Amino acid sequence: MSNGGRWADLAPRVISAVVMVAVAAGAIWAGGHVFHVFVALIAGGMVWELVRMLAPERAMLAWQFGGLGALVTIGAPYMAPLVALPMLVVTPVVCFFEMPRYRRICAAYLGLILLASYEITALRDHFNAQTLVWLICVVVASDVAGYFAGRMLGGPKFWPKVSPKKTWSGTVAGWIGAGLVGAGFWLWGGAEAALVPLSMVTALAGQLGDIAESAVKRLAGVKDSSNLIPGHGGLLDRFDAMLGAALFVLVVAILFDLPFGAL
Repeated sequence: MSNGGRWADLAPRVISAVVMVAVAAGAIWAGGHVFHVFVALIAGGMVWELVRMLAPERAMLAWQFGGLGALVTIGAPYMAPLVALPMLVVTPVVCFFEMPRYRRICAAYLGLILLASYEITALRDHFNAQTLVWLICVVVASDVAGYFAGRMLGGPKFWPKVSPKKTWSGTVAGWIGAGLVGAGFWLWGGAEAALVPLSMVTALAGQLGDIAESAVKRLAGVKDSSNLIPGHGGLLDRFDAMLGAALFVLVVAILFDLPFGAL
């Protein structure tokens, strides 16, 4: 492959990324209702893409579940966790009975979207903006390091049957990039040292989220989840790693104290 072909998608990826970062930064800074609406719209869009991929002949069903996913996501932050979490599980259960096929896969992935979205709002609401910035930086650093290392170094594939483009060099580079982010927040941000290994494992969870979305796309026989974002495909193509990482942090937060320290 020529250098032009290898980096052909870099320009639209960068432009789209700059726009998304600007919008997300504004929503994170605003917090509160603004951020809740922002996350709900993204979650609803991802649910729409998911159902649309797995049941393309049921266009109305995709819109219905997309709207339901957005409503559930925007309502959950205003409820106690013991009420919010069961409510987030109801939508995947309904999806299981309504989908014409791929019921288990759609319900499981829909649950991933909603629970991860809930954790993203919880990080902003109950900790502070910096903790959410940490999660975003971990995912972005892993993605960027993996992208460039994979394109420049190549080598053996990580899981060729599911994600043909992902290499071991890019995967390991992603762990290193995430570890450096954790080290930065530890050394200069007031977090605890345990945030360094947590960042690396969070990056792995994000990579598994990426692979899970690749598996869904292969099952559906599509290249991208949609064409909403130039250079990135759809919302799921852009936020798949964030879903895996956020769900992992949610589990860690339930079981242990997060090592954010004075962050």
